[in-house]
Amino acid sequence: MRKTREPSEYRIEALARGLAVLDAFSGNAPKMGIAEVARIVELPIPTTFRLLATLQVAGYLERLPDGEYRPGFKVLRLSDAALRGSDLVEVSSGVLRNLAESTGLSVNLGVLTGNHVLYLIRHRGSALVSANLQVGSTLPAVYSSIGKVLLAFLEPVELKERLRGWDFKQAPNSNSVSSLAALQRQLAQVRINDFAVQDGEVALGLRAIAAPVRNVEGRVVAAVNLASTTGEFDAEALIEKWRAPLLDVTRDLSRRLGHG
Repeated sequence: MRKTREPSEYRIEALARGLAVLDAFSGNAPKMGIAEVARIVELPIPTTFRLLATLQVAGYLERLPDGEYRPGFKVLRLSDAALRGSDLVEVSSGVLRNLAESTGLSVNLGVLTGNHVLYLIRHRGSALVSANLQVGSTLPAVYSSIGKVLLAFLEPVELKERLRGWDFKQAPNSNSVSSLAALQRQLAQVRINDFAVQDGEVALGLRAIAAPVRNVEGRVVAAVNLASTTGEFDAEALIEKWRAPLLDVTRDLSRRLGHG
């Protein structure tokens, strides 16, 4: 009987390197020079230059007048196709739009990519929340309410791997969690409560509460948050008023994905 080969046996190293270059770009690094890309992907600068040039010709990268590179139109087209083809986005979009309209708050859905949250859905409520976020934006998971939920339900080994080398000294402000031990205490509480709160950690003046979305296997695959300004609700009031409606929505989304 012929043995089925593993996908890794078909790996094309040059393509893998090119994809690693594309993966180096993120919401926190939307444009970079050759040296910075080379450092991230751990390749020699001449090799990195050839990969960047190839991706530029193919339309996946754009070279700016100052010599830096940024993702090109073909990356955006792929991203749009991925989002539109996602069952999670299809199931969630209308439900979350209704939540934003009924609460007057901003509503976001995000998933974990590396140690960051990738925002797949964003509906702004009537209350102005001045976070500079849009679909496709990323934020460090350790500081965001969505990120805390997603990190909390990882297996310990995976959590350790995702946070390997994270520099808590680079926290955005004095409210942000400042050590791994403090984060782990927060994550333990998230697992008990089934929700997380971010109180000015991402940006001073912003608060949010988030809850998990589970798939048919019971695994947390996304999280939804309700975001407000600190002037609207203190943290206790935010939890008291919006925890139940948020959990109702995330449990509904989980059921739509086959959980329970």
